[in-house]
Amino acid sequence: MAKPTKRGSTKRLPTKRLPMLPAERALKVISGRWKAVILYHLFDGPRRLSVLKTLVPDITQKVLIQQLREMEEHGLIRREIFAEIPSRVEYSATRLGLSLEPILLALCEWGQHHADELNEMDRVTDCIIRPRQARPPAIA
Repeated sequence: MAKPTKRGSTKRLPTKRLPMLPAERALKVISGRWKAVILYHLFDGPRRLSVLKTLVPDITQKVLIQQLREMEEHGLIRREIFAEIPSRVEYSATRLGLSLEPILLALCEWGQHHADELNEMDRVTDCIIRPRQARPPAIA
């Protein structure tokens, strides 16, 4: 039986509870096969869904949308809907999402180191984090 709630309470519980241990929380927020890849492509600026699908061709549309929704829920990205006909939707990294850039670069470099240690450098690509052009600060 569910606990009764106070009438008129506006406190909203998170859709999915995150772990209390900060390292585990961080891993939960960025875990998944595609989140880091999607976020990587949003570091350069806003992208439409169709562009993201082109940049990450192995992901299905359903999974792409699911991953975008989860990242939006966790405050890593923002979805902006433009009042146009037809409507246009763009996704961009928030300030919180952009703060993951050095972490993802470090993970990429560690992945290259790991491949090098196992003599598998021919199976990995370079880590490319392009410097962003100056733009107004992202709103969280």
